[in-house]
Amino acid sequence: MFDAINIASTGLTAQRLKMDVISNNIANATTTRSTEGDGPYRRRRVIMQPVNLRTRWKSPAYPHGIRPGDGQGVRVVKVERDEKELRLVYDPSHPDSIKIGPKKGYVEYPNVDIVTEMVDMISASRAYEANVQLIQGDKRMFQAALMIGR
Repeated sequence: MFDAINIASTGLTAQRLKMDVISNNIANATTTRSTEGDGPYRRRRVIMQPVNLRTRWKSPAYPHGIRPGDGQGVRVVKVERDEKELRLVYDPSHPDSIKIGPKKGYVEYPNVDIVTEMVDMISASRAYEANVQLIQGDKRMFQAALMIGR
């Protein structure tokens, strides 16, 4: 009875995390020094996969867990750093500019593309909305079933 809500809740959780990661990417789009001290900020991305139905998995909507064969859904496997090349901007007066070598005078900026991040944010937002609509539709269906039973 609650399989659809369980599936939607896993999607809500995953898409919410994805939107948080995208927001963090946008906020750090010009950060040339990371807190870890390993150079500029690197874009993060969320890796998701379907719930493995052979293991018992718990969600907020189904706290007793999913038995093998019950429902499906998605889960976040990890949030990984995107190791694509960093952007180079020539600015020898910048405090983080490269001091020696062939890239002297260039500043390494994060590999965050605002347009890509906004497209990903819209996609995650739409997926989140779709899951909310599914839960609301399921709720209306349950309420209608209860009304018939009266």
